[in-house]
Amino acid sequence: MRRTARVRPRAPRLFPCAAALVAAAGLSQFAAPPAHRAVVAPPAACEDGAGAADAAARLPAGGPAGRDPNEVSAEEARAMQADLEARLGELGAARTRALTPTTVPVYFHVIHSGGDGRLDQSAVTAQIDHLNASYGGQGEGNTPSGFHFELVGTDWTDNASWYTGMTPGSAAEQQMKTALRKGDQGALNLYTALLGDSLLGWSTFPNAYRADPVQDGVVVLDASLPGGGATHYDEGNTATHEIGHWLGLFHTFQNGCRAPGDYVDDTPPERTAASGCPEGRHTCSGPGLDPIHNFMDYSYDSCMTQFTPGQAQRMANIWAAYRS
Repeated sequence: MRRTARVRPRAPRLFPCAAALVAAAGLSQFAAPPAHRAVVAPPAACEDGAGAADAAARLPAGGPAGRDPNEVSAEEARAMQADLEARLGELGAARTRALTPTTVPVYFHVIHSGGDGRLDQSAVTAQIDHLNASYGGQGEGNTPSGFHFELVGTDWTDNASWYTGMTPGSAAEQQMKTALRKGDQGALNLYTALLGDSLLGWSTFPNAYRADPVQDGVVVLDASLPGGGATHYDEGNTATHEIGHWLGLFHTFQNGCRAPGDYVDDTPPERTAASGCPEGRHTCSGPGLDPIHNFMDYSYDSCMTQFTPGQAQRMANIWAAYRS
């Protein structure tokens, strides 16, 4: 059996982007925001037609004054974009980078507690294969990104305190990454564990590497790998989504219906995250249905099939600015 973890129900696709945002004067100091947490009270209205209970499970709990602790505000996103443009300018080349083939070395770290969570090599290989299909253009409406993921090492760590209830910013996360992280800014470190707070995964953004290289990487629920036990989220798209953040993409619903949205021109604006696979959903005025099939929304794994040409271009630009 590929999954030995004690799989708890994880209805929400909660894609946090780990480490706390650094509100510093220097534009280069922004890291990824903290994690989503599920709430239990239903929202006042469900724009996508999903059931109130399902929608409630997907909404993040509010922080002070009701703010989502995982939210990247318009101001923060604007600062991150300004930093990107400044970095590209420093390179002395065009803002738009060629979509050249890029191989990303992957260090895969399996955290387990005895037999619980001890994924075998076939599960790891299946996840890498899925990433290469997703980023290679397979799937309806998908665009090849130019990124290819090459597994260069897998290790297994038997540590119950790291495995159970891992959360962003925790002592367990810090200890795990300090002990295990390998490579430079262009190496992807991918960790699996039984996550706390009903999380499916989180990631760091690429411009956070300069401030804290040890924290750079992606953490996902072990049961979210292909063939795992996370219902609706067991095809490997949690890692696809989180690596999108690792390559610099925002959620498709960033900034809601307000320009510039997610800073990608060909993803239609979306007022809020999608739930399930609500075909025909249209939450913002103007042309274009909500991009519910995009890997950077919150839809079920079976609903996610595509990156856009604009997202592929943004990932190429950000790779040149931060990870090459």
